[in-house]
Amino acid sequence: MTHTLPGTDIAIESLPKISLHDHLDGGLRPQTIIDIAAEEGIDLPETDASALGQWFADQSNSGSLVEYLKTFDVTTSVMQTAPALQRIAREFVEDLHTDGVICGEIRWAPEQHLAKGLSLDEAVEAVQAGIDEAVSAIDAAGGQIWIGQLISAMRQADNGLDIAQLALRHRDRGAAGFDIAGPEAGFPPSRLHEAFDLLASEFFPVTVHAGEADGVESIRSALLDGRALRLGHGVRIIEDMQVQQDGDDITVELGTVARWVLDRGIALETSPSSNIQTGAIGPDRAMADHPFNLLYRLGYSVTVNTDNRLMSNTTLSKELALLAETFDYDADDLLAFQINAAHAAFVSRADKDQIIDTLIAGFEKI
Repeated sequence: MTHTLPGTDIAIESLPKISLHDHLDGGLRPQTIIDIAAEEGIDLPETDASALGQWFADQSNSGSLVEYLKTFDVTTSVMQTAPALQRIAREFVEDLHTDGVICGEIRWAPEQHLAKGLSLDEAVEAVQAGIDEAVSAIDAAGGQIWIGQLISAMRQADNGLDIAQLALRHRDRGAAGFDIAGPEAGFPPSRLHEAFDLLASEFFPVTVHAGEADGVESIRSALLDGRALRLGHGVRIIEDMQVQQDGDDITVELGTVARWVLDRGIALETSPSSNIQTGAIGPDRAMADHPFNLLYRLGYSVTVNTDNRLMSNTTLSKELALLAETFDYDADDLLAFQINAAHAAFVSRADKDQIIDTLIAGFEKI
């Protein structure tokens, strides 16, 4: 399905885009899950690709991050061997390219993929092999895409330091940054302070899931304890604001954390559909209730992401289309979101300049 910019015939898929917050175990093709499950003798809730895709979407519309995360039991079950990880990573990059993504960061937690004997390093190497395979094929076909791994530690586990060391071992072999994922409430970034101290000492970039299932204190810990350069979701930053509306006039008073994030240009990795599904913006909310537009108008460095394409039955083009339709955005707005993402991407300055040039050239063609 093609998504057009409202009021135009511009296919958003044709526009160059950047994806910063996209989970490997949330972006599998349903048929791939079925194929690997059949090979490994794994039971699935559905064995037809369309039905399985719908099952994921239905299960994910719970309004609870905890329930949402349970769908990953299915995806991670088929991601326990090197061939499976390589195939899934290759297809992941292929799907990004099909959607017009020119720069993507793939986040995943290697510690969740050791059930069949892989080591942490072997798991990372298998994913990188799939990435390299896809990137080479895209290059050979005349395309271009930059892909990096974000190595995630599970915040409820106690091996953050091991995962930080893993990321550092692979920093010149595909690892672009570090993240922590999993249940946010009750597991603040401060629990992984040793990992974050090490990464800071090695000047390794960090993004932290914060402001999704927990509020301002989680964001504060991400910034102070995690030295986060970006916030994964971060939408609950609005809880550190006093918003008053009188007709069309809106007055906003920022708290200390909200002011810091704004003034420092710390990027917010928003994922609109996912934020609705998990209840990050409150229960029973619609796209019009998402704080994205308020944050954008206030000058925050907002970026648009998918989070988990399978669970949300989405693509980056679809997320942009939903926002454009809801908030009356035009092509200039969509380009602004991509420029924000380019500035926040964990790439070299030279690559960043090249990516921005590619973005501008792509949008100028429309």
